Amino acid sequence: MPITREQFAEVLKDAYSAYYDIADDAGTELPLLFRADYKDRDEHYWFVKSATVWVNEKNEHAYVFSAPFFDADSVKACVDYALADGLPRVRPHKEHQCTNIKVVFLADRADDAVRRAVKKLNFTKNYKFGLWGYTNLLAGITDLTEKKTVTNMAGHDLEPFFKKLFAVRE
Repeated sequence: MPITREQFAEVLKDAYSAYYDIADDAGTELPLLFRADYKDRDEHYWFVKSATVWVNEKNEHAYVFSAPFFDADSVKACVDYALADGLPRVRPHKEHQCTNIKVVFLADRADDAVRRAVKKLNFTKNYKFGLWGYTNLLAGITDLTEKKTVTNMAGHDLEPFFKKLFAVRE
């Protein structure tokens, strides 16, 4: 028996809520379920905190969209919305390493044209020639009928993550 989108969306929301701050962004005509924000700051200091050796900040903004079917135009509209909403949230500075924008699509069925469109998605932005960090677009679509995930090049870590979620659900 295949998992329904609503059940998998709850499993996904529970998985993200462990490390991410969940925000229910309503008010858009797109099938946005929720946005999840992650912030991480690592620092190393010498004997006292005022003698900082290095600091590293990593952030991520994940946008989860759910619909029975996505076509190439709706995928582009969702990605454009995520980039327009996520890029103003980036605060580059000298301790900033990266802020990734992750777009996840949950679909009952994904055809080959949509899979190719997701594979071709690409966005990278450097701040001050990369000295103040960068932003990448991580994207993936999950076909719940076949239990298959297709990602773009930057989002290759999404595939094993979704395999684990399918294993947890079964």
